[in-house]
Amino acid sequence: MAVSRLEGVPGIGVDRMGDAADGAADPDLLRLENLDTDLRPLAAALEATRIAIDDDNANSYLPFPGHERLRHAVASHVGRGVREIDWQHTLITAGGLNGILNVLLATLEPGDEVVLTDPVYAGLLNRVRVAGGVPSLARLEPSAAGWSLDLDSLRAAVSARTRVLLMMSPSMPSGSVLDRPAWDAVTELCLERDLLLVVDTAMERILFDGRLAIDPLALDGMADRTIIVGSASKELRMIGWRVGWVVAPPALVHDIGLVCISNVVCQVGIAQTAVAVALEAGDGDVAAAAAEWGRRRDVILAELDGLPVIPPHGGWSMLLDIRSLGHTAEEASERLFRLGRVAATPMTNWGSERAGDYMRFVFANEPCERLRGFGDRVRAALL
Repeated sequence: MAVSRLEGVPGIGVDRMGDAADGAADPDLLRLENLDTDLRPLAAALEATRIAIDDDNANSYLPFPGHERLRHAVASHVGRGVREIDWQHTLITAGGLNGILNVLLATLEPGDEVVLTDPVYAGLLNRVRVAGGVPSLARLEPSAAGWSLDLDSLRAAVSARTRVLLMMSPSMPSGSVLDRPAWDAVTELCLERDLLLVVDTAMERILFDGRLAIDPLALDGMADRTIIVGSASKELRMIGWRVGWVVAPPALVHDIGLVCISNVVCQVGIAQTAVAVALEAGDGDVAAAAAEWGRRRDVILAELDGLPVIPPHGGWSMLLDIRSLGHTAEEASERLFRLGRVAATPMTNWGSERAGDYMRFVFANEPCERLRGFGDRVRAALL
């Protein structure tokens, strides 16, 4: 029998689809089911990793909060050159989602509510639940132009039990990007209700159509109540390195650090210098990767022209409204795999019940030439 903290913690579906795709061993199968990417990390980061293998200092538990060079790099990266962040207010984690869980464990009492957008990555929902929190969902509204946050729904999601607003922009799985009115509404609620803002910045620089990132730390009055959680996995394409970071107000650093030591203890030693090198390289490498992902997004949107797909404004994935085509997401996933040779994950449990209306297509792992003809596969399988 599951313990109470695991009640309502479902699987995320990606593992099942990934296993099926691996088992098929079909070179013509389009791998759109998980957040891998074929774009390689920065060459200098790869070389730093090779060097670290022979560095005895990298083969250590210490220092527990992370290597000093990487913590300095994170402080500079999050500061964006416009503010000075004390590197001692940073903590290095075993990936971004480890950082999210550590922050939630350090800030929530059992029963505290956490506001997230809907649909949302099931892994974020599950971490809220594992930490003893209760998810409360604010609706993302789909349109032919993309997703937007329903501000009335955001306000309605906040109650007397709310402790944290957990935002991600661009968001998974929708590719929704919060605009200035949305961030202003988040700020107003946090200040009015004395809430913490936790921002998952794993994809903050992966933006399309000339959009610019809005810095949560620059929002009026938010510097002392905002926790930034970042990751090397998406923007830097360093998935296997398992390195993330937390930048927190001074009053919270100790508690989050205590949870870090009590959870994974420390990060991958041989990976940290490489991530520092990648962060120190600046925005050029990430911008080039984002441009390529943008081209892939555009190919899929053209291939699915006329179908109810919602354009993403950033990130690695987009959603197709499967319910309007007469299928459940689970049925559509099976048909796409069997008839279209496409691996795609149904969004069941990725938010409220309405999330199950959607199928997610990840466009980070297949080049444009393989994506051409994708629309024919989808129509053959689903129409």
